[in-house]
Amino acid sequence: MIMKDMNRRDFMKIVGGTTATTGLAACSPKRTIDAGPAPTNQGPVPTDKMTYRTFPGFVDEKISILGYGCMRFADIENVPHEGKNPLNQDAVNKLIDYAMEHGVNYYDVAPVYSQGYAERATGNALKRHPRDKFYVATKLSNFSDPSREVAMMLYNNSFKNLQVDVIDFYLLHMIGGGGMEQFNKRFIENGMIEFLKKEQERGKIRHLGFSFHGDIACFDYALKMHDNKEVKWDFVQIQMNFVDWKHASGFNTPAEYLYGELEKRGIPVVIMEPLLGGRLSNVPQHIVSRLKQRDPGSSVASWSFRYAGSFPKIMTVLSGMVYMEHLQDNIRTYSSLKELTDEEKQFLYDTADLMSQYPTIPCNDCKYCMPCPYGLDIPAIFVHYNKCVNEGNVPKSQEDPNYAEARRAFLIGYDRSVPKLRQAAHCTSCNQCTPHCPQNIRIPQEMQRIDKFIENLKQNTL
Repeated sequence: MIMKDMNRRDFMKIVGGTTATTGLAACSPKRTIDAGPAPTNQGPVPTDKMTYRTFPGFVDEKISILGYGCMRFADIENVPHEGKNPLNQDAVNKLIDYAMEHGVNYYDVAPVYSQGYAERATGNALKRHPRDKFYVATKLSNFSDPSREVAMMLYNNSFKNLQVDVIDFYLLHMIGGGGMEQFNKRFIENGMIEFLKKEQERGKIRHLGFSFHGDIACFDYALKMHDNKEVKWDFVQIQMNFVDWKHASGFNTPAEYLYGELEKRGIPVVIMEPLLGGRLSNVPQHIVSRLKQRDPGSSVASWSFRYAGSFPKIMTVLSGMVYMEHLQDNIRTYSSLKELTDEEKQFLYDTADLMSQYPTIPCNDCKYCMPCPYGLDIPAIFVHYNKCVNEGNVPKSQEDPNYAEARRAFLIGYDRSVPKLRQAAHCTSCNQCTPHCPQNIRIPQEMQRIDKFIENLKQNTL
C-alpha cells in the first residue's frame, strides 16, 4: 500500500478529521465535567440480565441492546492533542472490561474518531477478550477524498487497528452528507460498494450497512438499491430519540420516517445519539422535575434509553460512555429492559414539544467540524451556550431578575470552558466547518451570534 506511511496530520486531512473529546464544562463559574444529572437508580449492577436482540439472517447472533459507542473515550489529561494520541488506554480498557463483564457485546467505532486513534484503542481493549464474545463495527469514513486508493487504505487499516480478521458490522459512514453527489463519489463511482459486497461474500465482513445524516434523497436511494436487490443492507444506523422522532433539527429527517421505512423492509436498526450528544440528560430543571415526578428512582437519561429500546426493530442502542457511572446506569436500564408503554411514549413526545421551545443549538458534540483552521473549539462553545440556556443563564435584557448572576455565570464559565484564543470572536466565517456538520448547523452564523451576545454581556448593553 503506497500510503501506509502516511502521517497522522495527512490522514486527518483526507478523512475530514475530528479532534479529541473535550469535557463538558458547566455554565457556572466552577469548572466541571458533566454528561448529565447523576444517576439515581443506585444498587447492584446486574451481570447476567442484559437484554439481547436477535433477527432473521443473524445466525446464532445475540446483540446486546446496549452498544458501546467508541467516539468519546476519555483523554489523557494535559496531553496536547495535535499529533499525539490523546486517549487514556488504561481508562478505555477498564470501561470495556466492565462492559464485557456485564453483557455488552457490540462496539462501534470509526477511523475518524479521536483524531484517528479510537480504532486502535478499541482494538487494544477488545483483543484481551475472546473473539467470540464481542461484535465490532466500524465504517468507511472517506469524507474528504473519495478516491478508491484512500477508501482501500481506510478499509485495510481498520483490520490492522482493530486487530481482527473479520469485521462483524461494516458501514458506509454518514451517507447523506454532501448529498447524492458525494454519495456517488464516495461509494459508487470508485466501486467501493461492489468491493464490499465481494468482501462480504468471502467472509471478511459479516454484515454490511450504512449510517445516515443529512440529505434524505441519499437515504431513499440507498433503500431503493436494497429493494432492487443491488445490495442487501443487513442493518442501518440512524439518529433516533424522542425529540428527533418528530422534531429533527435543521435539514435532518424526523426519525419517525427513517425508522418506519426500515421497519417496512425488516431491516434491523442501530440507534446513534439516543441522548442527542448529552442534551437529553442536560435538560432544563422543569423538564427534570417532570421526568422525576413520573419515575423518582431513575436517572433522566434512562428515559431516553428505555425509549430507544422500546421499538421491535432496534438491534442496539449506542452510547458513548466516558464515565463509569454512566456505563453502570445504562447497564441497569437494559438489565433487563422495561419497555415503555404507549402512554409513556406519548409522555415523552409531549416533553419533546416542551423542549422544542428552548433555543438551544442542535450540536451533538460529535466534532466532525473540527479541527477549525483558526483554532476555535466549536463544540465547546456550543456546549457551554446550551448548558447556560438550560440553566437559565442566558439573559435577554438587563430587566431580567437574575441578570447580574446569569451574566457572571455565563462570562466566567465561558472563559473557563473555552480558552480565549479558541472562542467565537476568532471565527473568520471561512465556512470550512459547515459541510461536515451532521446537524446542518450554520456554524459561522451561530459563532457571530454568540460572539455578539457575549460582547453585549461584557459591555452591559443588552
